[in-house]
Parts: sequence; C-alpha cells; structure tokens
Amino acid sequence: MSIPVTKSNLYREIHEQPEVLHRVLTQENYVIEEIAKAIGKLDINHLVIAARGTSDNAGRYAQYVLGARNQMLVTLATPSLYTIYKRPPWVKNTMVVGISQSGKSPDIVEVLAEARRQRVITAVFTNDPDSDLADQGDLVVNLSAGQETAVAATKTYTAELAVIASLSNWLGKPSKRHDLPNVLPEAVQKTLALNDAVAQIAPRYRYMQHSVIIGRGFNYATAFELALKLKELTYTIVEPYSSADFLHGPLAMINEGFPVIMVAPTGKLDQEMEAFVQTLKSQRAEIIGISDNLALLDQVRIPLALPVSLAEWLSPITAIVPGQLFAMHLAHTRDYNVDAPRSIRKVTETR
Repeated sequence: MSIPVTKSNLYREIHEQPEVLHRVLTQENYVIEEIAKAIGKLDINHLVIAARGTSDNAGRYAQYVLGARNQMLVTLATPSLYTIYKRPPWVKNTMVVGISQSGKSPDIVEVLAEARRQRVITAVFTNDPDSDLADQGDLVVNLSAGQETAVAATKTYTAELAVIASLSNWLGKPSKRHDLPNVLPEAVQKTLALNDAVAQIAPRYRYMQHSVIIGRGFNYATAFELALKLKELTYTIVEPYSSADFLHGPLAMINEGFPVIMVAPTGKLDQEMEAFVQTLKSQRAEIIGISDNLALLDQVRIPLALPVSLAEWLSPITAIVPGQLFAMHLAHTRDYNVDAPRSIRKVTETR
C-alpha cells in the first residue's frame, strides 16, 4: 500500500517553494544584477538558452518575459548540432545561458563550452554550483533549492522562473521594478492552499488516458511544464498547445467529455481565452480552468481559482502550482510512486 501523499518527498518539495523563492531572490540577487549589467555593458540583445526537459520550459518562459518586457531576442539552443552533427552555430554578439537543475547533461555543457571557445560570455542557472555546467559559466546563479529528491522537478522549476523574472526586473527601468522577494513567495504560499481542492477532484480523472493543456503568451511555458508533469507522474498521454495552434487542426480531436486543462491567468489574453472556452464547450469538452479570471472560471466544469492576481508576466510562477498538485494527487490516486516514476531517473545525461 502506498504511503500518504503528504509524507512524500514530492509533496514536501512542492510546499518548500515559497522558502526557495525567497532564498534565491535574496541570496542570488547580486549575481542576477551582474548578469544584467554585463548584458547592458556589452550591448547584448540576443540570448541563446541551452536546456532540456523542465529547464527547457523555463527557457520558453524567458522567450516571452525577456521579449515582451525587455525587447530581447531569446532562442533555444539545438544541442544536437554541437554533439551529434559537430556543426555548432556562430553565436557572436550573444550571451549563452545554460539552465539545468543538475548541471550534468553533457550536451548542455558542450553548448556553453563552445560559446566560450567562441569568446562569448556565458551564464548558468543551476542547483549545483560545483557541476560541470557551472564550470562553463562566467556568471553562475545558484538556484538555492536545496536537495531535490523527487524525480519530478518542482521547486527547481519555479526557482528558474524566478531567476528569469528577476533578470527581466534588473534589465528594466528602475521605476518599473517589482519587489519580487516579497511578492512571489507570498503568492505561491497562498496558491498552495488549493491543495485540498485539487486532491478532491483528482479521483474524477483516475481513468483519463488523454488530455491537452492550453496556454498562450507567458503561460505557453506553463502548458508545456504541466504536460510534462502529467506525463512523467501519471503516465497519461498529454499534449501542450497554444490556443492559437490548437485551432489549426488539433481541435478535431475534441469530443464529448475530452479533458482540457486551460491555464489562463488574467492578462491581455482574457477575451481570447474566454472565447476559446466557448469553442471547447461547443465541442462538449470537459474543461479544468486554472485562472483568476472569474468570467472564464464561471464557464468551465472544474474551476481552480488562483487566489492571487499577479502581473501577467509573473503569473506562470503561481499558475504551475495547481498543476504540480494535480499531477501529484492524480498519480497517488492511481497508486503510483510519486517520488520515483517508472523508467526515469532524477538526472538524465544526454549527448
């Protein structure tokens, strides 16, 4: 018989996120500021991010945040060009950033090593400042999450998002900076109060075999991260889409009762997401809504109301929390080991 989910490492680590966010945003603030200063001094307007898995989803967040708020071009590296095809692209006039919880994957290390061979400045966000990846960073941010024992990354993911948000903060005008060390931990702490509500709905989806996650803009990354958590913890076939892409063909898969999770915090996409809900309802989908938009939540079958309304660019840091809880409780409902899913390990080294 499985242990109570509240005794699991995953449960503990999800609930450690407020403390981790405060720690990384205070203890590593000076390094993040140095990265921002280097970007300004070198007149860099293009970041190349090397990452895999959960950290790759943090890179997607960076594309939107640094693009929308700081007008920077952010691209995701293609590690196979470096390790398999031996044809690394020229990355002059960029900063190359490695994001990795463990800092051990050889392909990510190689992307940064090549950047240094090309005399390009590098930065690393990692939970292991003594890792091979950290050795390739001119500037290294310690995610400060402490040991993450559960295979599914949770607190390291939100720590990565917080570092990216803080970098955007430093790159922006002083008059428009947010007090992130006080705002984000408190917001996540309040969002964790959804735990009991999520635990109650999880049994409804015990036999769910397929689902899609919809997010757009800043929360496009959240859709990918939630889909990943459901895949690795519950072994469900889950695909992430933007609301725009979903209308270009995938809408055809929706039939009566098909479960759709919408991640739609309040922001510039309110009208589009409300209209998208109506499109899904016309196909008789079953919709779970993660949002603080009451007009949208009134239209979905299962509303998960975010208790704090953050600026849209910060909302992915709270919006993923109900998703983490849902994946954990659904896995536990299915009697799966939430700390050690089958077939995967905590550290995956790819080449």
